[in-house]
Amino acid sequence: MKKFAMAAVGGTLAGIIATTQVVGPLLAQETAKSSNVYEQLDLFGDIFERIRAQYVEEVEAGELIEAAIDGMLTSLDPHSSYLSPDDAAAMRVQTRGEFGGLGIEVTQEEGFVKVVSPIDGTPADEAGVEAGDFITHVNGDSVLGLTLDEAVEMMRGPVGSEILITIVREGETEPFDVSIIRDTIKLTAVRTRTQGDTVVLRVTTFNDQTYTNLEAGLKDQIEDAGGIDKINGIVVDLRNNPGGLLTQAIRVSDAFLNEGEIVSTRGRELQDGDRYNATEGDLAEGKPIVVLINGGSASASEIVAGALQDHRRAIVVGTKSFGKGSVQTVMPLRGEGAMRLTTARYYTPSGRSIQALGVSPDIVVEQPRNRPEAEEDEDTPRSLRSEADLRGSLNNDSLSEDEIKQIEADRAKAEAAAALREEDYQLAYAIDILKGLNALVPVE
Repeated sequence: MKKFAMAAVGGTLAGIIATTQVVGPLLAQETAKSSNVYEQLDLFGDIFERIRAQYVEEVEAGELIEAAIDGMLTSLDPHSSYLSPDDAAAMRVQTRGEFGGLGIEVTQEEGFVKVVSPIDGTPADEAGVEAGDFITHVNGDSVLGLTLDEAVEMMRGPVGSEILITIVREGETEPFDVSIIRDTIKLTAVRTRTQGDTVVLRVTTFNDQTYTNLEAGLKDQIEDAGGIDKINGIVVDLRNNPGGLLTQAIRVSDAFLNEGEIVSTRGRELQDGDRYNATEGDLAEGKPIVVLINGGSASASEIVAGALQDHRRAIVVGTKSFGKGSVQTVMPLRGEGAMRLTTARYYTPSGRSIQALGVSPDIVVEQPRNRPEAEEDEDTPRSLRSEADLRGSLNNDSLSEDEIKQIEADRAKAEAAAALREEDYQLAYAIDILKGLNALVPVE
């Protein structure tokens, strides 16, 4: 027993020695790190004081500190930034759905401002700005070397004032200028309409109004059609939707799912992750869904597209989305300012991250570029005469008047669909998919 006890004591002593041998260097490393951080902070203070005392012009201390904070945050990734009190107030207004500006969502790439997407019906959209455009100059001044916030500040101005932006666009050999008149941007988060037998939900942004607008708009369209049985499906159009609130993306996804995971987020630490699941209830009552995306579909849009795609609840059509798979948290700071910090990555229900990769559509459909009018006129087929146009042609006596009216109504729908292909090929393609799916449903 004594030998055993001694062995046990010896083991305990050895454990204490081993632990001391491990903990000692770790504590030394942490102390060295802390010391290094304080040295760097002393260096920052030294530089700050030298700038204040010796820079060629007098500088405002507060502006210097704000610039240092912004530089620290923007060095992390394109989406982390410092928000001055004015910027923080503007952001709060924007999430409520009304603000002043051009109507574009932008990011920064290779030193230039890149358009994520223009917002429907805004001055930038009407001026022809497209997703993927690079803005190189504002009123003749280069934006190269500026932070994103500084470049955005250059584009701000009074409502009604003119701005000239220089754009570099893929496929164009030379940069070109676009003149835009600034206006108050009033966002309609969701616009709804019925195209033939299909309900189209055009979701332009994810702000406080999005889910409420979508639910009410879908309900009205179904009632106007005469009930859910009168529609063949739903198109959720997320093209050029730059994203917005994560909570709204979750609610919109949940609107069409009865169960299962919608999205998960994973932060730096394991405990920082969250998982969001669908609740029972499908606003579409099982009707087929097509989701439209393109290179301007980002962030919250990609969460919705990815969730419905992974659950096989929707067919995703269009082109690869933008690929923003990170979550930003806005943290209030002293003095009414705020900090936008990337705190997590998000993952679709299948566990995939779309960061820098985007959501790949199930069916790739490019949107043809508008052709010059003269070119269109040359290709437009001449209208052909039919038997009914011939003088003295026989009437069709095998159909009742109601049947003839139904045939004419069906023909009008088909002609409207053909016209839509010229106007919006991707949307027409999505509607055709829903028609095809309904044609395969057996009649009971």
